[in-house]
Amino acid sequence: MDDGRRRTLLGWAVVLVVAVAAGALLELLGVPSAALFGGLVAGLGRALLGRTRLRLPRAAGLGAQAVIGVSIGALVQTDTLRTVAEHWLPVLAVTVATLLVSLAAGQLMRLQRGISPVTGAFSMIAGGASGITAMARDLGADEQVVAVLQYLRVLLIVVAMPVVATTVYGASSGSGAVPADDGPGWPAGLLFTVVCGVVGVVLGRLSRLPVGSLLGPMAVAAVLDLTGGSQGAGVPDLVEAAGFLAIGLQVGLGFTRDSLRVVGRALPLALTLIVGAVAACAGLGVVLSRTAGVSLLDGYLATTPGGLYAVLATATGSGADATFVLAVQVLRLFVMLFSAPLLARLLRPRGG
Repeated sequence: MDDGRRRTLLGWAVVLVVAVAAGALLELLGVPSAALFGGLVAGLGRALLGRTRLRLPRAAGLGAQAVIGVSIGALVQTDTLRTVAEHWLPVLAVTVATLLVSLAAGQLMRLQRGISPVTGAFSMIAGGASGITAMARDLGADEQVVAVLQYLRVLLIVVAMPVVATTVYGASSGSGAVPADDGPGWPAGLLFTVVCGVVGVVLGRLSRLPVGSLLGPMAVAAVLDLTGGSQGAGVPDLVEAAGFLAIGLQVGLGFTRDSLRVVGRALPLALTLIVGAVAACAGLGVVLSRTAGVSLLDGYLATTPGGLYAVLATATGSGADATFVLAVQVLRLFVMLFSAPLLARLLRPRGG
């Protein structure tokens, strides 16, 4: 083995150890998508401090996209569709309004020097942070800026949501948690992930679906869940964490000092727009409450633009209608992710 190959392997070993350790620490601190953050931190450190650059193999990136796609698709349940069908008009209207709020914030984000229209839009899309981050590079956005601003929004929501839910909407302060559902076990979950991933990627390529390695597996997983073919299986925790970690590494390793400066300059405007978008979504929650006949707390949690699992934990612990909240959140998630390729095409300069 030559010295160059040995140094590359040693570099990957160090990065992976740091990523796993950082992810474990962030998990203990309750940070959402801790594995992705761990990979991002490790990759960023390597990109800025290392003498040579490492790049995540393309196969690993595609596999990570497929895993995230299956994980998102598995959120769809029959109860979700039934709930959406019962309140389809107000739920659809609020979902479209949320998309428009995101687009407006994204177009204001492009006022920041160094932020393209596509990057601005993807940075401000409300919901689906992991999926948007995973597809950002393929659709021509700056994935470093997108990742930082998407998860900045998620962090702000996760920190503020319990306080807002308790003080403004009168939610109980119980910690609560989403009920655990182990399903048929990890072997079935692994098989489900592999089948959805392989079939979804193949179908995505055959149909020329944009970002087919993510959207294809997501669609296949959703169909299997709705038809009962999944038998309740889902992506095993370790596999899901590995997918998040790989996406985090891909983004982190792509950082340069110039991209870090762009992110730093964008933060003040981004924070203002994020707060404005969150407030607008809370207003849409009031509209949803009035038109769908649900409580103000249900409306607020259903329209919160990010932090899905934290939202579900709050809904379950506070006695809110978790089924309704999940239905609206999942519908918005699918609309945002499937709209992203079209938005990228519309916002990309001609010939870009």
